[in-house]
Amino acid sequence: MSDQLTLSAETREREGKGASRALRNQGRVPAVVYGNNEAPQTIHVEEKLLLKALHTGHFMNAVIMIDVGGKQVRTLCKDVSFHPVTERPLHADFLRIGEHSEVHVNVPVHFTDHETSPGMKRGAVLNIVRHDLELVCDAALIPDDIKISLKGLEIGDSIHISHVALPAGSKSAITDRDFTIATLVAPSGLKSAEGDTTKAEGE
Repeated sequence: MSDQLTLSAETREREGKGASRALRNQGRVPAVVYGNNEAPQTIHVEEKLLLKALHTGHFMNAVIMIDVGGKQVRTLCKDVSFHPVTERPLHADFLRIGEHSEVHVNVPVHFTDHETSPGMKRGAVLNIVRHDLELVCDAALIPDDIKISLKGLEIGDSIHISHVALPAGSKSAITDRDFTIATLVAPSGLKSAEGDTTKAEGE
């Protein structure tokens, strides 16, 4: 399960581009907390703390407790916008959720058991189609990642969502098709050799 993160914040007294620019000059990032049938709350957080949280690698699929004046609000980060040149965070959006709300999150995929895949031993290239999966799950049971085993896979095999055992309490948000997550592709050297063999047999 993803770790719960806490981010201290202060309420924004003024809004608008000028006020937001002034906050950024002070090392703060404007943000908003919305949803759960409550009025939006405009806040600002420390840029350094936001960047530190972002660098955990699971900020976008973890419960973020926003602490405003000692009052904590359970949220999910839905978006962080960055400056196109400096890549500094410009604004963040946080969605209020209940402790056991059903939430949509993108969870990263990690592949395991490379050494037990005959195809990988022959030099196959793992072509990853989806680096993360969009899941629907309980806010208290958000997985850190989804591990997918390559055990027994040969060159040409594909991994579809139907092959993946999702954690308890999680299901795929995409239900209308059995989409591909990754394929084992023949290395270029093997392709060339097989192509030459086919050509020789045909001559």
